[in-house]
Amino acid sequence: MRPLRYSINITLDGCYDHTMMPSDEALHRHAIENLKQADALLFGRVTYQMMEAAFRSPAQTGTRPDWMAPWMEPFARTIDAAKKYVVSSTLEQVDWNAERLRGNLGSAVQQLKQQPGKGLFVGGVQLPQALAELGLIDEYEFVIHPRLVGHGPTLFAGLSKPLDLQFVSRLDVGSGAVAMRYEPRR
Repeated sequence: MRPLRYSINITLDGCYDHTMMPSDEALHRHAIENLKQADALLFGRVTYQMMEAAFRSPAQTGTRPDWMAPWMEPFARTIDAAKKYVVSSTLEQVDWNAERLRGNLGSAVQQLKQQPGKGLFVGGVQLPQALAELGLIDEYEFVIHPRLVGHGPTLFAGLSKPLDLQFVSRLDVGSGAVAMRYEPRR
């Protein structure tokens, strides 16, 4: 069975707003390594549209927007090439090497997990919370940035019950960020 892995960047005070996170080459290399461990990516509508808007065109045209540093290009190419599944009740169609995941979320994701391969990777906030509620995430990675922002959205707000995790590993990613990996206690 393919494992479903989740990774997200957060500040020390738990904010996940990507506009609050510093970014550097080491963090992007780490993200590429995560993506390489997956046969496919699983996104909700918001994350899918955000990633597509940011990385599709630069990967396909080689023309970087002003905000994109040259060291971001390998990430753009990696995510562009990845197979994607999108969970959305509002998008009529998707492209960008993607297909909509239809039907019951738990059953659909369980079917993806049962296919042979290296694994699946999920990003975002709302979809991972729904998957956590269903007990479908096999590994959690929190890339913790040495920053306090004092406001903003926090992860898993409204989780119906506590989810106990077991520490797996720690990796210094760069610029003071630390990737902490956990598995659910079963």
